[in-house]
Amino acid sequence: MPAITALTNQQIRLARRPNGMPVRDDWSFTTEEVGEPGPGGVLVKTLSLSLDPAMRGWMNDAKSYIPPVGIGEVMRAGGIGRVIASSNASFAEGDLVTGALGVQQYALFAEDQLRKAGLAKIDLRLGTIGQWLNALGMPGMTAYFGLLDVGQPRPGDTVVVSGAAGAVGQTVGQLARIKGCRVVGIAGGRAKCDFVVNTLGFDGCIDYKAGNVKAGLKEHCPKGVDVYFDNVGGDILDDVLARLGRGARIVICGAISQYNNTTPVQGPKNYLSLLVNRASMKGMVVFDYADRYPQAIAELSGYLKDGRLKSREDVVEGIANFPDALVKLFTGENFGKLVLQVAQA
Repeated sequence: MPAITALTNQQIRLARRPNGMPVRDDWSFTTEEVGEPGPGGVLVKTLSLSLDPAMRGWMNDAKSYIPPVGIGEVMRAGGIGRVIASSNASFAEGDLVTGALGVQQYALFAEDQLRKAGLAKIDLRLGTIGQWLNALGMPGMTAYFGLLDVGQPRPGDTVVVSGAAGAVGQTVGQLARIKGCRVVGIAGGRAKCDFVVNTLGFDGCIDYKAGNVKAGLKEHCPKGVDVYFDNVGGDILDDVLARLGRGARIVICGAISQYNNTTPVQGPKNYLSLLVNRASMKGMVVFDYADRYPQAIAELSGYLKDGRLKSREDVVEGIANFPDALVKLFTGENFGKLVLQVAQA
């Protein structure tokens, strides 16, 4: 590798707040020299980045569970990288790490930034780099704690998950099956539904692009829905609300159908079903469970190893392709966990 002083860092920064779907002009492309880590600091070469629907919310200047990305700042993104220089005893040159690296080729952390970035070593004996961004990464942590802590499934329950072929949805459904539940997915297109049933082992899948979700829920959930893991919001949430069983639990994880709205977010019309069915609806944010990630990683990696859990990634190569790749999340083009490969491992 060339000397650090000879390296340049390509970065993608937020140039303006998007109005609706993000476009290329919302980003600026910058290049700067790579700096040496100071005392206690670490320099990481980015290998792969996680592209997630939540990134769209981080681009808005609105109060949320995490501050928005500032205009001119490197776009926030979690990723996997390799330590190429370290002045910190906890990290050695060559270590593979996960953390908030940002959409850039190199991430330089001062000692006081390491905790906030969540920088931690990873072990490829537990899973591949792709799996560390998927089932063992933020999507997997979201699925694990959202389903088990918030949804509280019981053996024999009927669990419905929207965005079933996506990063979070695929792990939710498989984990629910492992816990003894009957699982119905909702996904867009016959290929995704076939994957959900034939590869991931769901008991059924409703193709929302084919039309009547309400009729599909009636067919696949004749006794009602016990747990609904919601990744999409909008009309599909309303359809599920109309099919709840008594004491049902709804996990509000995301609302991808609403993220690019230029009009106010559409709330549920059928919310009185919560009253009638003595049901509950609760939001979850994965960062609240950070101290328990090792517990989830240990369990999920065991399922990966014994074949009960599968992890599908959709990989786009090249940091310059970030703007177009991100949009795939909101058009349904991605098939599995969307990953941006920045460099070869």
